[in-house]
Order: sequence, then structure tokens, then C-alpha cells
Amino acid sequence: MSFDIRQHHRALLKAEVHLHPHGRVGQLNICLVSPSRYQTGMSSLGFQTIYRLLAGSPGIRCERAFLPDREELEEYRRSGTPLLSLESSTPLADFDAIAFSTSFEPDYLNIPLILKLARIPLYSNERCDSDPLIIAGGAAFFINPEPVADFFDVICIGEGEDVVPAMVATLLSTGDNGRRGLLQAFAMIPGLYVPTFYKPRYHNGILAAYDAVVGVPMPVTRIPVCLDQHEPSASEILTDKTEFGDMFLVEVSRGCPRGCRFCSSGFIYGAFRQQPFENIVKSIDKGLGYRNRVGLVGAAVSDYSEIGRLCSYVVDRGGKVSVSSLRIDRIDSEMLDALIASGHKTISLAPEGGSQRIRDLIRKNLTEAQILDACDMLISRDILNLKLYFIIGLPGETDGDLGEMIRLIETIRERVIERGRANKRLGEITVSLNPFIPKPFTPFQWCGMEPLPSLERKVKRLESHLKRLSNVKLKVESLRESFLQALLSRGDRLLAPLLAEMAEGASLKKAAKTCGINTEWYVQRIIAAEEILPWSIIGTAETVLRQEYDRALAGGDN
Repeated sequence: MSFDIRQHHRALLKAEVHLHPHGRVGQLNICLVSPSRYQTGMSSLGFQTIYRLLAGSPGIRCERAFLPDREELEEYRRSGTPLLSLESSTPLADFDAIAFSTSFEPDYLNIPLILKLARIPLYSNERCDSDPLIIAGGAAFFINPEPVADFFDVICIGEGEDVVPAMVATLLSTGDNGRRGLLQAFAMIPGLYVPTFYKPRYHNGILAAYDAVVGVPMPVTRIPVCLDQHEPSASEILTDKTEFGDMFLVEVSRGCPRGCRFCSSGFIYGAFRQQPFENIVKSIDKGLGYRNRVGLVGAAVSDYSEIGRLCSYVVDRGGKVSVSSLRIDRIDSEMLDALIASGHKTISLAPEGGSQRIRDLIRKNLTEAQILDACDMLISRDILNLKLYFIIGLPGETDGDLGEMIRLIETIRERVIERGRANKRLGEITVSLNPFIPKPFTPFQWCGMEPLPSLERKVKRLESHLKRLSNVKLKVESLRESFLQALLSRGDRLLAPLLAEMAEGASLKKAAKTCGINTEWYVQRIIAAEEILPWSIIGTAETVLRQEYDRALAGGDN
């Protein structure tokens, strides 16, 4: 019996609860697309927020589409059916515009596949006025849009609360000026990037400059929004068929005040901003009418100024609260009480650097004493399951730094075991190991990623030590997937043909050979200070980042 795409869509829709039902009539038809499967795409608060902004705009009819799962994809290919929207099973090519919401660079791989399934020309310069306008937005594009820039007509670099209304107003008012006229209008809106108006120029295979059409801004302006002028980003559609199906999600803050030198969150969002307490609890009150558990979302949830009060608010109203991970130096006792009351058995902490030297290098601003004190606070409250995040392959890392990491894990384990004996209950430490990936808009953007054979040796060393320890489990992020993420993070427009080849089923190695691309060169090389960075098309305080980079490698003050 063949897979029925429409029946599958009906089953997904039947399981959904829409907190703000929207009509299905509009002057303009837009399909919001997640280049990931339904379960993942609908777990994204960013995706849901953009849906609310589009579907709530007068004159817009917004539907959704997702990367088909394996069985559905086979049916699309077998039947020759073009990719269909979720709500009305309309072919994507029949919409006026298609808007991709993309949070993570690896999802770039699925963009050409989706356009191929939708039977829409892959490259922007191949499309005509009868084709849908192809738009992109999301955190991945804040970091580096260039590997997929040639696929899009316009890319949203600004945050959705301000950019989407301006974009919708332009779409509805431009009239019959054609694709070119519409793109020219878009190019003048702060936060919108029209790649066709910016041509990269290369010298000996290295990016030398961007040549911009006269009149368009250079670089593209990125303006963060004032959160207190907008309702909090929160779950718009609830369904059990997602990764966080039992939760109502609400964003408490945006950006990060820490400025760790390896992490883009502290740089791409501008200043750290917090939602007013009253706005958040208003959203939580509504969410508790549908879900008993509230998930607090943000790159720095623990840094929210009233995090303890907020967590207690949820518990006091009979709900449960969840957070992704806790800042080691910001463990609030009121927040911790609420998490325990909510049934948390495992707490995640992120020392990231295994030695004090590495933590200073990345400006983590954490001492070993602070790490152990945080663990003691959790252990003393009988939270004996800890998840510890570490990064390997950071610039200048030595075997001595790995040895310090092992010793720190052993010390934490001893404290967990000691408490467990007293309570006659065993605890478990999960060590999550992730390779360093150089990210744009960070002081370490000029660094290269450590070669895979060297990273593999480090993983084996850690495995050989930690496997001897009972109650310690090691989880390692795929090194090859991390390599791919680094390639997409650091890449330029020359990668577009490689992604197109991979959409046809080629492996990364085969696609790179076909396209004549040296992926190791992109990923592993140290970028010279005088080079033009692919992501420099987006404005950034590059001088400040370079000063931080030089200070870090010189071992200067944090």
C-alpha cells in the first residue's frame, strides 16, 4: 500500500492546537518552509514566531511545509508529486512567495533538495516573474548566508518582529513592478539582503571584494529589536508530534551578555535583551491552559534577571518548568527549588574548557572552584545526574589541557558517588564532547578547525580514560558532521554548486571532487587578518573582534 501524503498531512493537522487561529484567505499566499522534518521544525520557537507574524498580517494567507521524512520523500519521488503545503496540499510553486526559516547551518543542505522537490529553479538568476519569490531568514543566516545566497531572492538578516512587517508591507504595496522592482524595494529595507545586488570578486581563489549595485547599502544593516515593544516569542501551535510536545515554550531573553570568544550568540544578536517579567507571565498564564510544563528559552536563560521568581511563578500555579542548561555561576536557589519541584533529575552544566588555561582563553570567566561549588549545590539537593558539556580542539589546546579535563571529571564524579552512598542512590555523569567549530562574528572566526585525525586521537584518549570510570558516560558529537558545519559556517558562494550536488545524493567527498573544492582549505586554514571575510557583507565590529582574537592568543587579560 503506497504512502498517502495528504492523509499524512491530515493526521499532523488533526494533532495540532492553534493558540491564535488564523483565516485561510489573503491577498498574498506565502508558504513558510522549515528545511527540517516536521518534528524538528515545529519544535523551533523561531519558526513558530515567524508563522505568527506572517499568518497574523492582514492580507496574507500563510501555510507551512517541511522537509519530508523518509517514507514521505520516497512517495514524492515515486509518484512524481511536487512538494505540497501542509494545510491545503497546494504545490509550493503555486505560492506567491516561499519563506525558509533556518536556525542551523546543516539545514542548508536541505534547501536545494526542497526547491528541487517543489520544481522551482534552484538559482535566483534562473527564475522569472511567474516563479515564487524565495525568501530566507533565521539564526543561520545571521551567521553566514553566503553558501546559499545564490539560491535566494532576499535574505532577512534582521530579527523578525521588525523585518517581517516591513517585508509584508512592501510585498502588498509594490504592485506590478516585477521581480526586479520588488527586489530593489527590498534592498532599501534595513535588515534585508538581496544577494543578486552584491557580486563577490575573487583573486587566486580568495574573496577579494564585494561589488555592490549603486544605491544599495554596503554592508547590509542588521538592527536588533526592542523586546519590550513586542509580545514574547512563544508557542503558537501545540502538538505532541514534536521534540518538546509536552511543553509550552516562551522566550525570556535574546542574545548573551557573556561574550565567550568561540560562541556567536553573544555577538550576532547585539546587546543582551530581556523580556519584562509581566509580559512573560502573561504568556505563561495562557500556555498553562494547554500544557502543564513551561520551557524557558534563550541563549542565556540563567542570566535573566528574575529567573528565580519566574520559575517559582510557574510552580506556584501548579505547572512545571524546564530550562536547557544552567550557567555555572548563575545557579539561583529559587530557580533550583522550582526545577526540583518540577521533577528534574538531571541538570546540564557547561564548563566547556577542561583546564583553567582554556577557560581563560575562551573568556568563560569560570574557575574550577566555581564549577565544583555549582556541582556541590546540585548534589546537596540530591540531583545526582549531571550532564557536562566540554569542547575539544580549541586554539592552542594541549595534552595537558585534556589531562586537566579528565581530572576535573574525576573530581566531580567522586563527589557524586560520595553523596550517592549516603543516600543509597547512584548518580550518573554524562560527558558531552563537542569539537570546536570556528564561527563567524566571534573573535575566533579567523581560527581553523583542528584536523579530524587529531580530533579522533583526542577522543580516543578521553574514551580510554573515562570508560574505566563507573557511572560516567561519554557522548561525542559526530566529528564529520562538525566538519560539515564548519564548512558551511566559513564558506562563501563558491559552495553553492557543492550543495546542489549533495541534493542530488552525492556525498560531501564526491561533491567536492566534482566541483573542484578543497573542503579542508575552507575548514582548517587560519584566515589572514587582511582577508575579506565572506560574511563581511553583514555589518560587524571587526576591529573589536580582531583585538579580542589577538588578546586571546597572546594570553592577555580577559
